[in-house]
Order: sequence, then structure tokens, then C-alpha cells
Amino acid sequence: MPQASMMHRITDFANRADPYPLYEELRRTPVLHEEEGGPYLISSFYDIEALLHDPRISSDAANLAAAGDGELGRTEETGGLPPSFLRLDPPEHDRLRRMANRGFGPPHRPRRVEGMRGEMREIVTALIDGFGDAREIDLVDRFAYPFPVTVICRLLGVPREDEPRFRTWVDPLVASLEPDPGQGGGPASHKTAQEARMQLGMYLAGLVEERAREPRDDLLSDLVNSRGPDGAMTMMEVLSTSVLLLIAGHETTVNLITNGMLTLLRHPEHLRRLRRDPGLSVRVVEELLRYEPPVQLVPQRTCITDVEVRGVTIPKGSRIWLVLAAGNRDPERFKDPERFDPDREDLQHLGFGSGIHSCFGAPLARLEAQVALSELARRLVDPRLVEDPPPYRPNAVLRGPRHLRVAFDGLD
Repeated sequence: MPQASMMHRITDFANRADPYPLYEELRRTPVLHEEEGGPYLISSFYDIEALLHDPRISSDAANLAAAGDGELGRTEETGGLPPSFLRLDPPEHDRLRRMANRGFGPPHRPRRVEGMRGEMREIVTALIDGFGDAREIDLVDRFAYPFPVTVICRLLGVPREDEPRFRTWVDPLVASLEPDPGQGGGPASHKTAQEARMQLGMYLAGLVEERAREPRDDLLSDLVNSRGPDGAMTMMEVLSTSVLLLIAGHETTVNLITNGMLTLLRHPEHLRRLRRDPGLSVRVVEELLRYEPPVQLVPQRTCITDVEVRGVTIPKGSRIWLVLAAGNRDPERFKDPERFDPDREDLQHLGFGSGIHSCFGAPLARLEAQVALSELARRLVDPRLVEDPPPYRPNAVLRGPRHLRVAFDGLD
């Protein structure tokens, strides 16, 4: 019986707990094309980085559909909204991203993210206090999942009494991103996701109208009311951008925190160091983004002309998969790449991508993970894994444990 293709082995749920041996095998053929009409898999750090900056590689959803994209590429469902800038090419991508950034970061809002540090700490403290007398918890359900949803709601300006409604919408929307219909997909879950997306869109539309009449000091107000060289966003563009921030930013941060705690529990010497020195969290998070990135691969790319990589000509119209997690452990780029080492001198990585589509929410995700992991290390007394490996989500793109059972002796 012939061996399954590398593409199918990577997406096979049986390999989700530890895909890294597959990535090591994949790097032996840095440009791999196994099936007629199938994608080209790119696994070298330097090749991935170059292609992420290459204008001949398109992120436009229309080009992806024309290239015959499969289920794995379906990481965003618009539900009647226009594509977010994640799924657009310049110049439209650049216009929308510039407009979104006016309310998110420098130079116009240089302290919007950093200014949330104290509020994040309060949210984390309340969640950990909520463990109460328990001596074993599911870190995903009790901590890693609710924390980013709460943060993004506060950032957008969702009233606190409405935050629980957002959590009920996020569940089916995230479930709809799963690439394997056998893992909770199918018509029923798709319908549920569509209903959740419609309800979320209607709710956000109401908030947008409110912020147009009465602006507040929140990101949604800035998206609605900002006027700059690029003009203003339409309501539909505001809604599309808001949904992108909510869904894409939430799921990746859940995985970053969960993968991070799992890695630290597997390397207790670094967990003890973090407990003693919370400032180590900056280096810990950067190494986690290299070692266990929440986004494993980027399948939503299409060549708009012939592109040559390492002597291989990738024809115009071909799909490419940029396997970020393979590049992050490329021995051509990193010394001793299979070792988790927060003291690594060079902490450059592909954890947030690179180029014009580098993660828009990276500053927020970094800060959330730093606060979350440093407080968990400080508060949990003698934490340890209950199950290793834990059960994983089916998604091969957004990889992370579905549950993470952690036992501990008490709270400090």
C-alpha cells in the first residue's frame, strides 16, 4: 500500500500531537510537489521568509479559489461581509491595514495595547482566583479560552455585560475553521456557524451605529470615525475588520498560551525560572513562537506568475503552503533548533509570519501571553501535567490542545 503524501500526513489528525518529525522529513525536500494540481510545500526558513515578502505571491481569496483551494485554506468565512485585509493584496490590503492601524498602534495610538497591561493583569488574576479550591483544572476552558475573548472585547469596546454573548458566538465560528468535516464539521455545524456569524454581524452593526453617534475611547470608535489620507472605512469594512480581530486574534492567542504552558510544564526548569523572574516572560514567549507556533502553516497563497525557488519553477496559478513551523526549526537557520531555549541569542522566528501580512495583532498577543504565563507560573504551586500528550484540536493550521489538564497543590 503506497504511503500517503506528505500533505495528507501533515493534515492527518493522528500526527497532530507531534508533527515535528514530519517537518524534519519535509525539509529534506525544501520545495515539495507530490500531486498534480496539489500545492507546493515550502519548508526552509529562508525560502518561506523570502516568499512572504514576494509580491508575486497572492493572498487574494479570489486567486485562491481559482487555484482550486481545498478545505484547509478555509480559515475565514465572511458570511456576507467583504474580505478582510488578511485575504487581499495591495493596494487594497495596504489601504485597509493602514486605516485599521490608526486605532491600534503607533503613531496615532502608541499606547493602546501597552495601556491594557494593568487590565489584563486584573482579568488574569480574577480567572486564577476563580480556580478556588480546585486542585486540577482544564487550563483551556478555565483560563486560556476566556482570557483573550475578554481582552478583545475590552479593546473593541464591547459592553462588559455583553461579553458572555461574544463567547457563545466564538465557539461555533472557531469550530467552523476545522479542516476535517469528520471532526465536528458538516452541514449542521456550518449552519450553526453561519447563524453565529450573522448574529455577531448584526450585534457589531448596532455598536458601529452607536459609536458613529457617540464615539468613545475604544478601537471600534476609531475604526468608525477615523479620517486620514486613505479616507474612512465603510460600515462593511469596519465589520469585516472587527470580525477578523475577534476570530483570528482569539484562536491564535488561545493556542499560544496553551502551547506555552504545555511547553513550560514539559521543561519545569524554565517554569521555575519564570516563577522567580516574571521579566523572563518576554524571552519565553518569543522562543515559544519559534518552538511551538500557534499558526503552523499558511496555505492561503497563490503564485500570480511563475516563481523559481531553489531551482524549482512553481507555475503561475499554483497554490503554495508555507510551513512556518518547519521553517522555525530549520537547522540552516537555528542552532540546535529542536531545543526549547529562552536564552537563545537570536530569537527571530516566523511565529507571526513576515512581510505585509505579518500578524496585525502581534503586539496584543505578545502582551497577553507574557502576562498570562508569568502569572500562571507565579500563582500555581507545583503545577504538573495530568495527561501528556493532551488531546488536540483537529485543525492542522491553528494547532493547539483542545484541553490541557493541569494539577497543582494550591494558589499563591
